[in-house]
Amino acid sequence: MVHDPLRPQPDDTGQALDSDGEGGGERVAKLLARAGVGSRRDVERLIGEGRVAINGRTLDTPAVKVEPGDIVTVDGEVVAEPEPARLFRYHKPVGLVTSHNDPNGRPTVFKALPDGLPRLISVGRLDINSEGLLLLTNDGQLARALEMPSTGVVRRYRARAHGRTTQEKLDTLAKGVTVEGVRYGPIEAKLDKAKEGPQGANLWITVTLHEGKNREVRRVLESIGLKVNRLIRLAYGPLALGNLGVGEIEEVGPRVVREQFAEHIEPDNLPTGERPLYRVKPKTTRRDPTPAGTEALVRPTGPKEKQPYKAGWAKPKIKVRAHPPPKSKAGAKSEGPTSFGPRPLAKGARPKPAGARDAAPRGTGKSGAGRPGAKPGAGAPKRTGPTTGAARPSGSPRAGGPSPGPRGPKPAASPRGNPAARPRGPGKPGGRGPRG
Repeated sequence: MVHDPLRPQPDDTGQALDSDGEGGGERVAKLLARAGVGSRRDVERLIGEGRVAINGRTLDTPAVKVEPGDIVTVDGEVVAEPEPARLFRYHKPVGLVTSHNDPNGRPTVFKALPDGLPRLISVGRLDINSEGLLLLTNDGQLARALEMPSTGVVRRYRARAHGRTTQEKLDTLAKGVTVEGVRYGPIEAKLDKAKEGPQGANLWITVTLHEGKNREVRRVLESIGLKVNRLIRLAYGPLALGNLGVGEIEEVGPRVVREQFAEHIEPDNLPTGERPLYRVKPKTTRRDPTPAGTEALVRPTGPKEKQPYKAGWAKPKIKVRAHPPPKSKAGAKSEGPTSFGPRPLAKGARPKPAGARDAAPRGTGKSGAGRPGAKPGAGAPKRTGPTTGAARPSGSPRAGGPSPGPRGPKPAASPRGNPAARPRGPGKPGGRGPRG
């Protein structure tokens, strides 16, 4: 067999050694954790299963360091250089397993993520029946630090449980509880709402804890007689679920990562910049209601059909006229629609010649002449100025004027302003007599 100096020998680890006999570089577990393969504990498990190799040589121990230029593979895929730490908020729905691969073939969280994301791992887990906030990151060291109970990161949940309890009973969980030999730390539980039903009460409880052990909330509440049928994680540390929709993912800004989690990230792995690299596609708007990835529907170009009136709909509004009709007198009935313009002729009346003046109707003068009970001669016009010809006898019809009434000619009325023409009668009893 010809010796190939570039091919690693069976007793060669594929790495150069220092002067003191130890290889330089970075430990493989730490490097893969920074690259987002998993936490250090996960990487050690992968190495024990023989799934990690360096320069083509399968590793059987994590006590190996990676030199610059070495090729590291996991399951035959080359692992890229570590990227700056990134953190994502994900609203996990019910029915997804928090795992990359499920042996039972159930849908997983990472297969449901959209494209364009780096290799991510979860910070803690949510079981298949739980929902809410799940943090994802590409930094295994950050994920491990946030998971550890010693870090004391606060987790806040909202649980809907079936059963009956009191706030005093929930306060006993603040001292910690042991369930089936497992010791759980202090838990703060607050009874938010209780609704009685035929088979018991449905309760909403806000639970705050610091450990996050496997199924901790469910087991602790079961120890006091409550069965949890819905569990929502509201917050993890300084990050909250907020208004993030179910199944949506959003990257935390680099500035927030530096301010809140710098103590858990290697200085060389801290993110830079101010804006996140991954941006969510804009949601559909009113102007473009077509969802992304679907074909737009062709809208009809013809006139829109009027929908038939259905019972219960709002009645059409009454049209308002620009000029309302004049109000009729009390007791008078309108004979038809009011229009503006010349009045129609009465039945049997002849049209008036052009240029003729309107004659005042009888009994409509200012003085009330012609009305029943009016004084004789009232309303006669006052003549001023010199007159020519013989004087016209009182009560004779005037040329072109109205004909005398059935009672004969009207007596001449004295002008109002002439006090001598007024008849004098006896004065009122006890009063002054007439003047003059």
